[in-house]
Amino acid sequence: MKLVIFDCDGTLVDSQHNITAAMAYAFAAHDLACPPVPEVLSIVGLSLPQCFEVLAGQHPASVQASLAEQYRNAFLSGKLAQRLEEPLYPGIADAVRLLAARDDVHLGVATGKSRRGVARLFDREGWHPHFHTIQTADDHPSKPHPSMILKAMDDAGVGPDATVMIGDTAFDMEMARNARVGAVGVGWGYHATDRLVAAGAHTVVTDGALLLDAVERQFAAQDTSR
Repeated sequence: MKLVIFDCDGTLVDSQHNITAAMAYAFAAHDLACPPVPEVLSIVGLSLPQCFEVLAGQHPASVQASLAEQYRNAFLSGKLAQRLEEPLYPGIADAVRLLAARDDVHLGVATGKSRRGVARLFDREGWHPHFHTIQTADDHPSKPHPSMILKAMDDAGVGPDATVMIGDTAFDMEMARNARVGAVGVGWGYHATDRLVAAGAHTVVTDGALLLDAVERQFAAQDTSR
């Protein structure tokens, strides 16, 4: 068996509208200026405490914790919840469908998104039966710690040579390298391709239609290097 693990925000779905809106909500609740959009998107993938260590590092830990709580609350706000937008990236629906149909592949998720957020996406797409293991920031240290990948491999009963992590940020690539698994970057998310390469991506794909080929090539390379 092989294990293919997806990041969520910036890899499966474009959630930048939701993220930036929730950040604006959180900072406004504290009468603070929200950082610019590029700065906000640069921390996508980290767990919330680490996000606000970066975005609000000049403020006390108590303020950072309160910002994180307001960020969570934003998704429960009736006004914001009605405007949630998380479209799938082109090619992702087909990639998930084709991988899920194989009897030699388990699918997993390793994401800084909350379990509730993942469940909302899976409810919408009907993906619950497709994914064997779901690891979120609710239960693990922040990326790039390898905890999420290690638990996913344990759930699937596979080792690093049979595992590939797919993600759009340097944190995903560093996490994959820390877990000694394949690191496939995607160029349609929130970190630039050169940043993914510098973080250890074995390969970077810029077109969703080419994702499965890239995953197969990475598995072949890992098999050859045993």
